[in-house]
Amino acid sequence: MKERKNIQKVLMGIAVISYIAAIACAMVAAYLSDGTANPEVASYMASVVFFAGTGIVLHVISSTNLPGFKVERE
Repeated sequence: MKERKNIQKVLMGIAVISYIAAIACAMVAAYLSDGTANPEVASYMASVVFFAGTGIVLHVISSTNLPGFKVERE
């Protein structure tokens, strides 16, 4: 298996940060939840969906084996 490129390592770091942000937003939404229709809770839950989706996409991109597109001449 080829070694990951530097940009893939950076994307994995951003994916982890995104996962952490999703967990933090979920915790804040759970803390603010009081059983009523609160727009702040809805906003935090939308942030959970956004950060989790971003983390999944970046995680897949960072773990994919990207081919080299350089033309090698003999």
